[in-house]
Amino acid sequence: MKYLILTLTFFSLPFYALTTYGGDTDVSTVSEAQKIEIIVDSYSFEPDRITVTEGRPVELMLRSVTSMIPHNFTIDDPASGLDIDVDVPSGEDVTVTFTPVKAGEFKFYCDKKGMFGSHLKKGMEGTIVVLPASSESD
Repeated sequence: MKYLILTLTFFSLPFYALTTYGGDTDVSTVSEAQKIEIIVDSYSFEPDRITVTEGRPVELMLRSVTSMIPHNFTIDDPASGLDIDVDVPSGEDVTVTFTPVKAGEFKFYCDKKGMFGSHLKKGMEGTIVVLPASSESD
């Protein structure tokens, strides 16, 4: 009787695992951060358009390649989970982590003002595209 119970348990575990986890869901990708690097240069972001998925954490590494001019990275949309305003000192890397909660297109920019005028007016802006979570598996 003991061997029968062990045998049934052994053969039923794979079936239980498939029915519990859905069989084709990759749990590691659901919680894994979307890692993106943006180069912060004199009056530009590269790339200036990034795409992420709502509901998934984003790890954004901002790498300043300027030697003297400090910048910042700003997204002002708290309802979407995108309320970010961080300084990016010249020649340094800054990492920002956030989770967008709303699909759509949102503007990011540098709002610093220097002796030559506003960085935003000089074109230092970009777009973050947040795709709906359901489109990730399409």
